[in-house]
Amino acid sequence: MSAPIRLLLADDHPVVRAGLRAVLATEPDFEVVAEAATAERAVALAERERVDVVLMDLQFGPGMHGAAATAAITARPDGPVVLVLTTYDSDADILAAVEAGATGYLLKDAPPEELAAAVRAAAAGRSALAPTVANRLIDRMRTPGVALSRRETEVLQLVADGLSNQQISLRLHLSQATVKTHLVHVYGKLGVDSRTAAVAVARARGLIRR
Repeated sequence: MSAPIRLLLADDHPVVRAGLRAVLATEPDFEVVAEAATAERAVALAERERVDVVLMDLQFGPGMHGAAATAAITARPDGPVVLVLTTYDSDADILAAVEAGATGYLLKDAPPEELAAAVRAAAAGRSALAPTVANRLIDRMRTPGVALSRRETEVLQLVADGLSNQQISLRLHLSQATVKTHLVHVYGKLGVDSRTAAVAVARARGLIRR
């Protein structure tokens, strides 16, 4: 028999981790070797433990974001692959995860057999995307001229979170003039003329979190 696929579960909700462990334990070729309640802990465990696949949430409350942890883990030449498992399917989240190096992106409502197949695909170096996520990426490829860029979605998500241009510039290490330029491009692509309208349209289209 081949060696089992060694898994690290990274999620800040104990109930979610327990549920994932229970589901994955039914697969004879899986072995959950570690759990992390924070993104920082996930990065440390991925470096210390022998892990093949990290199942990574995106939101961990205060501290490191799941996409940042994904980037840190996948930056290592001998690091494990990362399969994002989250409740968010906005362009902002998907693009952040893909850019960070995630091999796959699933939603938490995925059936157990889909999750198991995605883990095996990730361990084999293949991409594993939820159908809705794959469709969103295909739609972006079909309309590149009107699709918001990774940075534009990031800026707009922070606007939706209530940050001012100054706060966004500090968060993203950009000048305020650059932030304003990104917003001008966002307004043009969405056909709006205000921050409020941009947020409303982006949320309706699933570009940013509701």
